[in-house]
Amino acid sequence: MVALKPQYITDNMGKKVSVVLSIDDFKGIMEELEELEDIKLYDAAKKSKDPSVPIEEAFKMIEEKRAVSNGLPN
Repeated sequence: MVALKPQYITDNMGKKVSVVLSIDDFKGIMEELEELEDIKLYDAAKKSKDPSVPIEEAFKMIEEKRAVSNGLPN
């Protein structure tokens, strides 16, 4: 987990209206959000009734599709 050191921007009444983060804190948050999104997608895929494809076969299908779209022989 990212240890944040936020700074706050306040209005005239002292109410916090914005947050300023270092670029490192921001990047850390974004990395964690991407990881959480991957976990959510994995969980959704596991619950899905759609048929699954082994990863090696999926990569092969992707490469074949790329080759066709680039006009390369299989």
